[in-house]
Amino acid sequence: MSELVLASASPRRIELLNQIGVKFTVLPSDICENVLDGESPTEYTRRLALEKAEYCFKKQPNNTVVLAADTTVSIDGAILGKPVNEQDAVATLMRLSGRKHQVITAIAVMSNQSEDAMVVVSDVEFVPLTEALCHAYWQTGEPQDKAGSYAIQGLGATFVKHLSGSYSSVVGLPLFETSVLLQRHGISIWQSQ
Repeated sequence: MSELVLASASPRRIELLNQIGVKFTVLPSDICENVLDGESPTEYTRRLALEKAEYCFKKQPNNTVVLAADTTVSIDGAILGKPVNEQDAVATLMRLSGRKHQVITAIAVMSNQSEDAMVVVSDVEFVPLTEALCHAYWQTGEPQDKAGSYAIQGLGATFVKHLSGSYSSVVGLPLFETSVLLQRHGISIWQSQ
């Protein structure tokens, strides 16, 4: 049976893969994540997932399957990355305040057989926020390494008025789509049950 490598050190993705009983090892990818001219948020996210998978696949023995993912937060067609500082995080959160935005997660699976990718787009609507609340949220440390400056699986869940789509995708790994692609490449789910 093929071995699975997760091309990410994200604690959230590790936890989600463990949730569906998949055995894997971790090999973080190291790629440039700059947006290309004219690239849409969906195209950007899909490209990064594929590049992460390819980067790690080239470093593995032949009988390996590589799973990679990338998550992007987008509003009004703009990509909202990880905040560079408190001011940036507060500005991002205020931009999301009382509005709907998209969380786009792409997954890519690469093996000797083939290469597959899927993109999942979820709509997330925030309640109205105040700047004071956004500053207080920054002080918790939670938004400091998160695209869009929040974590739906943490304290940031209190900002979410409505979610249409995949909760696990917003966290960072759409479990249904991931299980479909993994099984297509010979990786069983529920291995550790």
